[in-house]
Amino acid sequence: MGRRLIALVGDHDAKVTAHRAIPVALGLCRDRLGAGLEWEWVATRAISDAAGDLARFSGVWLVPASPYENTAGAIDAVRFARTAGRPFLGTCGGFQHALIEIARTAAGMPDADHAETNPAGRSLVVTKLRCSLVEKTGTVRFEEGSLLAKAYGGSVATEGYRCNYGLNREHQALLEKAGLRFTAKDDAGEIRGAELASHPFFAGVLFQPERAALRGEVPPLVLAFATAVMSAG
Repeated sequence: MGRRLIALVGDHDAKVTAHRAIPVALGLCRDRLGAGLEWEWVATRAISDAAGDLARFSGVWLVPASPYENTAGAIDAVRFARTAGRPFLGTCGGFQHALIEIARTAAGMPDADHAETNPAGRSLVVTKLRCSLVEKTGTVRFEEGSLLAKAYGGSVATEGYRCNYGLNREHQALLEKAGLRFTAKDDAGEIRGAELASHPFFAGVLFQPERAALRGEVPPLVLAFATAVMSAG
């Protein structure tokens, strides 16, 4: 396999734990795969036309730390990966904005929005969680046979969070009708991740699996994403 380049879409900040963890996670995956995996940070403000701006990348990771400087650019990056068949991973804020992209483009909700950036929005697909998950850790359960379960090699994992927003369950049915499968939940049944079965690799999770790399562990979901990128045409 030759060189493969991942776009880390977000507004890099060395103070953000996830941003420190992501290159470490990808480095551990590269060591495990023995492959020519590379990555590059792409600021959301640098994206005006994702199809052109991200064309040279083999995969897209929409990273945590939202609101993004350019929300439209972040959502356009999701659309590019989804429609072009590029492996996509969205963690924390990346997952939230993937929900908005699919709602707007595939679920017939052009005014879908995020309560953090537009609290007065008409169709808030992402709303404040009942209980904050900032610096919390919890059990996640994966649907049998799902991409996420295969990535973890089992049905249960313990993961860490840093977020206050998640899926508004009022819109779950429309998103499912558009092809999104909600395959990760916590012990209370709250949504913690989703995937598109029709896509080669499209996964979003509310937690931050990359943090495991700071403990020297290879994050299973990041490894599955990196493997998909290295296998992409």
